[in-house]
Amino acid sequence: MSAPTQALCVLLLSLSLAFAQSKPRARDLGVAFEGTPGPLNAITDVAGVEVGHTTLISGPSVRTGVTAILPRGKESKDPAFAAWFTLNGNGEMTGTTWVEESGFLEGPVMITNTHSVGVVRDAVVSWSVKHGKSFQPWSLPVVAETWDGYLNDINGFHVKPEHAIEALDKASAGPVAEGAVGGGTGMICFEFKGGIGTASRAVEDKLGRYTLGVLVQTNFGVRKQLRIAGVPVGLEIPDNAFRSALGGSPEEVGSIIIVVATDAPLLPHQLKRLARRASLGLGRVGSISGNGSGDIFIAFSAANADAANPAQLARLSMVPNDQIGPLFEATVQATEEAIINALVAAETMTGFENHKVIALPHDRLREVLRKYNRLAEAGGR
Repeated sequence: MSAPTQALCVLLLSLSLAFAQSKPRARDLGVAFEGTPGPLNAITDVAGVEVGHTTLISGPSVRTGVTAILPRGKESKDPAFAAWFTLNGNGEMTGTTWVEESGFLEGPVMITNTHSVGVVRDAVVSWSVKHGKSFQPWSLPVVAETWDGYLNDINGFHVKPEHAIEALDKASAGPVAEGAVGGGTGMICFEFKGGIGTASRAVEDKLGRYTLGVLVQTNFGVRKQLRIAGVPVGLEIPDNAFRSALGGSPEEVGSIIIVVATDAPLLPHQLKRLARRASLGLGRVGSISGNGSGDIFIAFSAANADAANPAQLARLSMVPNDQIGPLFEATVQATEEAIINALVAAETMTGFENHKVIALPHDRLREVLRKYNRLAEAGGR
């Protein structure tokens, strides 16, 4: 790589990190959360985890994209212990039968829109082959989705293989861009603009110190359900609830994908338990996981490196079940905060067929929290 090209790459990386940090987050607005976040308050606080986005915004109708989460970064093809859980299955996450059977996640977790799962899956196979990242002679990628068809021309099939590959190639550690980015570009949450959100927790028990991070793609909920810091924000800010405006009492028809990462040494059956606890964080913000909702979660551990090596006996470490409680608590807390971070970061968007979805108004949110004596001193990460 030439010196000018290297300089340009450094500049672009600096700009992307600045963008990731430029938007306010929920704590900046005075939303009170439990638990202690990691340095970035992001899934990338878990060492080795990298996140990349490709955001597609074009013309009046294209509002979509792809997000990639790599458990051990681009340079590794070492599988990570993993497990998945579906709270309500009106959605898709490919590759989960092998995750369930083997207990391993052999590549990235990709998130996109519902009608682009196939093209993203195929692109991951191509990327893995090109870069020698396939653990087996065949690939069974994990690709999840939520539906962005209100703001995006989803049947225009705008996500192409190169967009998925770009998200993988751009994946990095450090701050994670939130809101209407990547797979979350066209998503909606509680009839406000939604998208990507992340959070983390520093965890300490009798046996060690660990980090747990969560990344969500939010596309669920009706306005009246929304609760923030225990406050019925959705009832207090009913304006521009577009589904409600269409007539009748709307049902929850959206979805959420939740990715949980930790450096705690957990085995697959324990990670299944962790993935289930994401449901409680989802419930804290008001979701009922309605009939039309695809609420699908995956959890992985970055510990126990080389456990999948077929040439040697694996020697593993494991957090005892009696000590796993703080990790359950961290999962609930980080899931709740990641969802609210997605709402806070998102901006008002107009898209397909001139549909418009407003962002959660920050000033109104602070007013409501103050009314219920739940406004904390602004600050944090």
